[in-house]
Amino acid sequence: MDTIIGFLNTIFWGYVLIYGLLAVGIYFTLRLGFPQIVHFGEMFRVLSSGGSKDAAGISPFQALTVSLASRVGTGNLAGVAVALYLGGPGATFWMWMVALVGMATAYAESALAQLYKVRNENGQYRGGPAFYIARGLNAPWAATIFSVCLILSFGLVFNAVQANSIADAVQGAFGVPKIAVGLAVAAISGIVIFGGIRQIARVAEIVVPFMAIAYLLTAIYVLVANAAIVPSVLWTIISSAFGLQEAAGGVAGGVAAAMMNGVKRGLFSNEAGMGSAPNIAAVATPVPHHPASQGFVQSLGVFIDTILICTATSVMILLSGTLEPGSGVTGTQLTQAAMNVHIGWAGSYFIAIAIFFFAFTSIIGNYSYAENALTYLGGGNRLGVLIMRCAVLVMVVWGASESITTVFDAADASMGLMATINLIAIVLLSGTIAKLTKDYFAQRRQGLDPVFHAADYPELQGQIDGEIWSREEAIGMGGRVEDKAWTAPAGR
Repeated sequence: MDTIIGFLNTIFWGYVLIYGLLAVGIYFTLRLGFPQIVHFGEMFRVLSSGGSKDAAGISPFQALTVSLASRVGTGNLAGVAVALYLGGPGATFWMWMVALVGMATAYAESALAQLYKVRNENGQYRGGPAFYIARGLNAPWAATIFSVCLILSFGLVFNAVQANSIADAVQGAFGVPKIAVGLAVAAISGIVIFGGIRQIARVAEIVVPFMAIAYLLTAIYVLVANAAIVPSVLWTIISSAFGLQEAAGGVAGGVAAAMMNGVKRGLFSNEAGMGSAPNIAAVATPVPHHPASQGFVQSLGVFIDTILICTATSVMILLSGTLEPGSGVTGTQLTQAAMNVHIGWAGSYFIAIAIFFFAFTSIIGNYSYAENALTYLGGGNRLGVLIMRCAVLVMVVWGASESITTVFDAADASMGLMATINLIAIVLLSGTIAKLTKDYFAQRRQGLDPVFHAADYPELQGQIDGEIWSREEAIGMGGRVEDKAWTAPAGR
């Protein structure tokens, strides 16, 4: 079994996904006309458009914070440190590049998730890659495989990994036994996830901005305190990325090491193309009421995760002078060592607290993805959701005190398979994405707040939920819809 899992991970993460995720990101960047650059301002505009009047969904801001809850995890702290150790300062530049193209991928998959969303038995919006794979490509078998893989990886095992990171950090900083940490994290997580996705969204919209802003403010303090050497650090990042400063390379050295480790860290951190964030993108009621607007919201999530937070970690490490290739100090230890240089003895405690918040929010964010996948599989009823929630909490307690490499490797293979299925799906549905984008900006140019009109997409008849988008259209035109008894209007 170990051999099979190892082989699958070599194929997925050594070849298929590293090149596949990059290629798909470049493809959508070119096909959609560099939306992440040309329409960068739109990402903020859709967040400032006001709240939703539709009680069936969550707000775009809540969807952004839940996706960031999952995206921003221990990888933003320990993972970046590993990338610098193995690839040198130049890895940071390649993180930027992969985030840039990943923003286009995130836009594409999240717009599709919005378009193909459904309502569960409680009248709440649910959706994600499983739904656009089954409905848009008529491939329910692939959607089923995707859903099972998502539940196994994000819903269960990765939550154990996050709990393990919290337990390690808290034990190291405060001396608290791991099992006690696991039980405490499970209790707090249970309070949140048993309240459902709406409760997760309410918690995320408070905790995620707090943790992100606190971390970024710390990075700004470090930049100001070391302003004199910031230009040289930036030059080191650029020069190392292109081999102009070979001595600054990591253990493997050179451009290849910088590129590979930067690309991997960027891809693993921002999750663009993985098929995870679209699960929460589908739950939102977009403002404006058009699938493309939620695509821009999730594109912004990639920017915040990698361009801002990963860069903050990288720069703080490089400014500290603690990066020593071959020293064996990497991961969380390297990040803590860097913070100890900048803020003294409090550095280790700061990183432990940051890991707690980053990992805890990942647990609740990951659960929300798994619930969407469970809905597709027909298990979104009360019993199915109860079993899922209990299983997540058990994995949190188990993960805090155990470290079983084979299980974690199996989750990587599972995520590799789901990501591969998702990438193929969004490329096959790229024509629809291009039409949505063109429609959105055609309405913008007319001075309108874009509204999705299902009648303009006859090719999607029978694939999307007509009632949902009739509701959405009414809301976009100023109507108010708050219950399941609503009846679609006649005509547009």
